[in-house]
Amino acid sequence: MINRMPFTEAMVNAEQRNTLFVLKGPTHQLQTEGCQARLPAGNTMTLGQRVSEFFNGRSTGPDVLVGALPFDPLADDALYQPARLTASDAGMVAPLAPLVDTCTPEPAASDYADMVARCVAGIDGQALSKAVLARSLKLQAAASLDPLALAARLERDASVTTYVLPVPVTPAAPPAWLVGATPELLISRRGRTIVSHPLAGSARRCASAEQDAAAASALSASTKDLEEHAYVVDAIKAALAPLCSELHTPEQPSLYTTDTMWHLGTRITGTLKDDSISVATLAGLLHPTPAVCGTPRQQALNTIASLEPVDRGFYAGAVGWVNAEGDGDWYVAIRCAHVQANTLRLFAGAGIVADSVPALEVAETGAKFRAMLNALGVDDELEFECNKELSHD
Repeated sequence: MINRMPFTEAMVNAEQRNTLFVLKGPTHQLQTEGCQARLPAGNTMTLGQRVSEFFNGRSTGPDVLVGALPFDPLADDALYQPARLTASDAGMVAPLAPLVDTCTPEPAASDYADMVARCVAGIDGQALSKAVLARSLKLQAAASLDPLALAARLERDASVTTYVLPVPVTPAAPPAWLVGATPELLISRRGRTIVSHPLAGSARRCASAEQDAAAASALSASTKDLEEHAYVVDAIKAALAPLCSELHTPEQPSLYTTDTMWHLGTRITGTLKDDSISVATLAGLLHPTPAVCGTPRQQALNTIASLEPVDRGFYAGAVGWVNAEGDGDWYVAIRCAHVQANTLRLFAGAGIVADSVPALEVAETGAKFRAMLNALGVDDELEFECNKELSHD
């Protein structure tokens, strides 16, 4: 018998349910309502130009665009000008009590392990050095889920940036949102100052303080994880260096922790040569990094397309904002769920390199699901059912 915990906590009133975009981090937050105008859709390499043209032709409304980039850099993005900026009102609460009834792995854990093994067999250090493979869990709830209520649960982890935003749907389909709590900053810009904080290389947190410290220590010393992390840092440095008069990158990564995971992280800071380079241009240049895709980029994209059974959509894309001055914040869209009526699809990925072990990559993706599953009140027993195919091998 599965023990399903009721999802009873919410913080929304009728007006807040109309909020289309929420981004809340440890130091910055942005919340908007309504949609005044949409940015003509396009791929990531044209983002900076389209954003510039939009602001040059804008006459009214807030001088900000919000939205998301899909994982596929050639697919259409979804940005828009909100009708108004609003303030967060955490004091409003309302009851909400859907239950998660079923959990379907996509693919089965054993099939994901086979995917990893096939990927490892194709890694030669030249044509392909790393690919990030994702899997998903499809959850059915007893009632429609309020995305803002789910985000409120995720906000309990002060180390992450939570987000709620609408994603495109087919005609006549119910509204859909991307809801998540990301620890990873793709790019931030204030004037000429830029910051990127990529994460790659992960380990699950442990309940025991001693075991947790051991997990962190092992991650810091892991040759596999350090190699995986270096691919990401090197790619970001190579992309940003020609645009910067100064670019500072620590020689070694640091440990970054959330409530459920340890990560290797490197905070990269720089000064742009030209203050006309928008954060939208930078986001389009960097995305997707090897942290969510792999390296070389095109070969990794081809590998992902050939192995993953579920289209990522906006998972492993980017969420954020840009204003008329070119400032803004863009975060990697991980630790998230696609929420539509009473259906949720959770995503998690793992970086695959030459010495990856399939069973360990299954465990890593399982650990990355934990933040969202905790917020939904899904216990370990239901998660085990989603992974039992591998456990029985």
